[in-house]
Amino acid sequence: MPKAAFPQTLPPGTPPPRTAGDRTARRRIAALFGVLGAVLALMLAGAGPASAHATLQSTDPAQNSVVAAAPQTVTLTFSEAVSLSGDSVRVLDPAGRAVDTGNPAHADGRDNTARVGLNSGLAGGTYTVAWRAVSEDSHPIGGAFTFSVGAPSDTSVSATALSGAEADSTVAALYGAGRTVAYGAFALLAGAAAFVLICWPAGAVQRAVQRLLMSGWVALLVSTVAVLMLRGPYERGSGLGQAFDLSLVRATLDERIGTALAARLLLLAASGVFLSLLVGQLGQPPRTAGPAAGPTAGPTAGGPEEDAEESELRELEQRAAERPQREARLGLGVAGLVLAVALSATWVGADHASVGIQVWLALPFGMLHLIAMALWLGGLAAMLVGLRHGIGADVADRFSKVAFGAVAVLTVTGIYQSWRGLGSWGALTGTEYGRLLLVKTGCVVAMLGVAWISRSWLARLRADPQEAVAVAPAEAPEPVTVAAHSDDPVRQAQLARQQAARESAGRDRGLTPTRAGLRRSVLVEALVAVAVLVVTTMLTNSPPGRVAGEVAAGAPAAGAGPAAPGVPAPQTVPGQTLELKLPYDTKGRTPNAKGTATVTLNPARTGPNEVHLKLDGADGQPVEVPEVQLAFTLPDRDLGPLPVTLAAEGTGRWSGTAQLPLAGNWVVSVQVRSSDIDQTTEIKPLKIG
Repeated sequence: MPKAAFPQTLPPGTPPPRTAGDRTARRRIAALFGVLGAVLALMLAGAGPASAHATLQSTDPAQNSVVAAAPQTVTLTFSEAVSLSGDSVRVLDPAGRAVDTGNPAHADGRDNTARVGLNSGLAGGTYTVAWRAVSEDSHPIGGAFTFSVGAPSDTSVSATALSGAEADSTVAALYGAGRTVAYGAFALLAGAAAFVLICWPAGAVQRAVQRLLMSGWVALLVSTVAVLMLRGPYERGSGLGQAFDLSLVRATLDERIGTALAARLLLLAASGVFLSLLVGQLGQPPRTAGPAAGPTAGPTAGGPEEDAEESELRELEQRAAERPQREARLGLGVAGLVLAVALSATWVGADHASVGIQVWLALPFGMLHLIAMALWLGGLAAMLVGLRHGIGADVADRFSKVAFGAVAVLTVTGIYQSWRGLGSWGALTGTEYGRLLLVKTGCVVAMLGVAWISRSWLARLRADPQEAVAVAPAEAPEPVTVAAHSDDPVRQAQLARQQAARESAGRDRGLTPTRAGLRRSVLVEALVAVAVLVVTTMLTNSPPGRVAGEVAAGAPAAGAGPAAPGVPAPQTVPGQTLELKLPYDTKGRTPNAKGTATVTLNPARTGPNEVHLKLDGADGQPVEVPEVQLAFTLPDRDLGPLPVTLAAEGTGRWSGTAQLPLAGNWVVSVQVRSSDIDQTTEIKPLKIG
């Protein structure tokens, strides 16, 4: 009698002996865990609390100040760390000539400052400081202010000098495209791997699935390198040719976003090992138990009792034979989860979630949001491949449950991120961030609608026992030997049918009407997902709604409705007092939440102006508020905002001095905060000169 297979020689339930390949795979997975844990710890350790987008807190010389002697340096202090370039701070004299020495640096090693030296022998007059930097959340910020030496004077500042740091349009477009591709590649890589591990382990042997995984890995690698090289020109406003400047690449690596991109490249190296293990372990054919001991045919001597024992023994042997693959799936699943968390940290650790309020909660919620997005969107791509290869209803049903959980996580984390980023209901329609958020919400709702249709197709698939089972790929029929130029019509028709069958083999693998309908629905869902990824990239590049948006030229006053076409800004009369009334409503419930802000400007001409600000409630009485800010902007010349330092003169009354160096169409903005969470910014145009 031939020797039985190894499960027969072991007690029931005993796992088969470990092979050298199993031990090697375990060591690789353990090493992979170590690398991922170390990189993740480094990423999370680098994110600390800060305010959303850096804001300019103080300057030396002070804004709008008059100093007796020319300073040697100009120093700016921000609310959080900023990164600088060679032209981050420009100082221009009244004639528009640059008087700074260039190459600003951090003052005294403090990364939240910028200091630039000035030429000696500066003449008296009003000087304009234009600055541009990159805040910790990787977004460029900028502004301008003035100070005077000896006494204020008229000034003529070059608009080109102030706007020279604007991002090149080609670089900006490529940079945004690279970020979008990176999001999509991460979703494809993580979502497809999760689909194989959770829903379709047998898919690891399919060439199409392996190509899908490799496409995600390669796309994420290429897009990460592209973003790393384009980051320097994007920040500094230079052309595409500077993308290969190694000094800019080194400068980017010193920033937080550069550290995140470098960590992502290291993680991609680890993910290559993970993919090889995924395909190598799950791609092996499952071990099956050998025949049971004893006769293989005919009735057993013991009757039904021995049949039951033999059946139980076979079941135990089969489970023991499948145990190595189950353990491999578990180990790979944990490794894949750690890898996905670490990769997601390279985004949230250098974006909106890493700064602002509640960083301790925003970071994990941001990572959960990205991972849930990948499970849903990347799983859709893998689902399309699976349907093409005849997966059964059980696989589609498992993905449906995974997608439902992912949508639930997306909903919770998305609501929190929206509240954190918007800050108020008015920002939902009054800021670019809010409007993009509405577009993204609409796309997600559309995806949910298509997903509901997909579930109805899945219900039909489950209801039909013949369609619910997996379908084997269609095989091309064996060729029929016929003459190449046969005159027999029957043989010619047979040859035509055979040729058509051979061409369709490999394409129509079990695509019944129900399966085809499900596949079309999933395809539409995946196409809408592409739009979601594009809008998500635009959201990450937009300042959150909590940050005051940049004032556009001729923008209507908030809450006053659109400005009538052709209506010019109020013309000031030099030497006379100008009074502007700006109704405000912070949407709060306190008595000071609604009223009118009155700005008085005298003498309403270029140069220094005395400014008075009054806040009156709905009843016309002065009201006190926790915070109020006043600023002037000249959009046509990219000048401003120029904040006004206000001194309190009683309840709801402030005064200060505004330096308006140029004539033109100015915009005055008043920001009123009535409580810890309720605030609004009202704007109104005026014309000087």
